[in-house]
Amino acid sequence: MEPKWTDSVCRRVLLTGFTLCVVLATKPTSAIDIYADPEVMVQNGTTGILRCSFKSSEVVSSSISVTWNFQSSQPDNKFSKAPYVILYFSQGTAFPGSNEFKDRVQFIGDVNKRDVSIQLSPAQFSDNGTFFCDVKNPPDVTGTPARTELRVVLKESLPQLNTSLIIGIVCGVLILLILIGIAACIAMRVFQNRHDYEGCTSLESMSSQAPQPRKKVESGLEGSKSTIPLGPLQGPVIYAQLDHSGSKNSFHKMEPVVYADIRKN
Repeated sequence: MEPKWTDSVCRRVLLTGFTLCVVLATKPTSAIDIYADPEVMVQNGTTGILRCSFKSSEVVSSSISVTWNFQSSQPDNKFSKAPYVILYFSQGTAFPGSNEFKDRVQFIGDVNKRDVSIQLSPAQFSDNGTFFCDVKNPPDVTGTPARTELRVVLKESLPQLNTSLIIGIVCGVLILLILIGIAACIAMRVFQNRHDYEGCTSLESMSSQAPQPRKKVESGLEGSKSTIPLGPLQGPVIYAQLDHSGSKNSFHKMEPVVYADIRKN
């Protein structure tokens, strides 16, 4: 006999299935963060770079897409009413939008490095306005586009570096280097003089040592003390020439006849 499903069991199964469907249908999508420079100033007629990057929790795939929009800040410009697409990037290929930017805008980013920057050349006064950068990296498709305010100005309007400040910094660095060199020379000279002084002191101490006095031996002779040198001193030996025969024809014979031993008292 086959078991029969009760009403309570059927209700529980239906409720569980409905809950799963609701959870899967309402699963929140991942968000993507997009970053860009708030303001960029470019000289008229030169090349301007609008940088944009993103941060995604998903791996960058071939389905990523980048959209750059522009809205002019000049009331008489046709792009002032709403943002217009000036470049669209998808599947590794960039597609220029409006004809006003077709030959002047170029994609220079690298999506694998999270870089989706563009280059605008040459920049014109009509480009003054706001540029919007939007990135979609499925399933990261929810994010706020980044905004960059572009200001195209004359060369005279660009911020100039303070020449006097630069000169002051350079002079300060040079003076500091000179002082360091002088201090190093003085330290080396003091060290060398101290070394020479220590060498002279050592030589003088060695040469100033007095010779050791000769040892004396005290000997007692009949109750009196006399001091004599350690080694004997032998006096000179005197030789005399004597004639034994007393005759004229006698030969002279030289022989020692007197020996004197002179000792120094």
